[in-house]
Amino acid sequence: MSMRRACTSFVLLVLAGCASVPPDALTFAVLGDTPYTQGEIARLDRLIDDMNEERLAFVLHLGDIGSAVNACSDAWLAARKRQLGRLRHDLIVIPGDNEWSDCPRQMERLAAWRRLFCDVSLPVEHQPGEYCEHMRWRAAGWLFVTLNVQGSNNNVRNAAEHAQRMAAVLAWIDDAESLARRENLGLALCMQADPFITFPHDGFLALRERLIALGARMDGRVILVHGDSHTYHDDEPIPGVRRLETWGSPIVSWIRGEVERGELRFSAPRYR
Repeated sequence: MSMRRACTSFVLLVLAGCASVPPDALTFAVLGDTPYTQGEIARLDRLIDDMNEERLAFVLHLGDIGSAVNACSDAWLAARKRQLGRLRHDLIVIPGDNEWSDCPRQMERLAAWRRLFCDVSLPVEHQPGEYCEHMRWRAAGWLFVTLNVQGSNNNVRNAAEHAQRMAAVLAWIDDAESLARRENLGLALCMQADPFITFPHDGFLALRERLIALGARMDGRVILVHGDSHTYHDDEPIPGVRRLETWGSPIVSWIRGEVERGELRFSAPRYR
């Protein structure tokens, strides 16, 4: 075969390979509420090996990267940073209540979390101001948005912190909605807390009201992705808003998210 024919064949093969993945297609992974124990750390290592064999655009960890017993320490956070750093995919981590709001010296712990996890390899936009964990990025016709909304009733017992953070959360949602509607994108809101837990206090009322309004305005184009109560859900708790909740400890799992022709679907969970 001549050099020209060989080069032409190579180019055609490359183009064919590129064409096999439609530009509006996307595959990513979601997990949360793990690892809590030494056994779960070992299982997460094996899960990371599995995920590294997959073709994933990014991995999203929804928070609680340790139990309330161990996640308040610098050593634990640094160890989880190293462990999750074994992923060969772009990684986004959201802060969980076990990492900061359930700890003594809350804001000191959140600052420690931010030093490790706010800088990410995926090209993202951060909300201006102090909440660097509030990020967003476009992928396959969807706008993914991360929010610092916590389990344990969203830290409502600390009224001043709760009010300031939720003002930023709601502003970030409003701005994301404007962008999504302007660019005809679906909206995927990602956070740690289960906002349908209302006892012993309800720290999520304003958020649920915003989700109800979003569901009415963007019916079928809003997805809420969260962890917190460690129970898998794929349902519609608010009209027009689909909800995915991941498994959590003691199950160590990841869930496949796939976008094809604009539709975002989730597969059955994989776990160890």
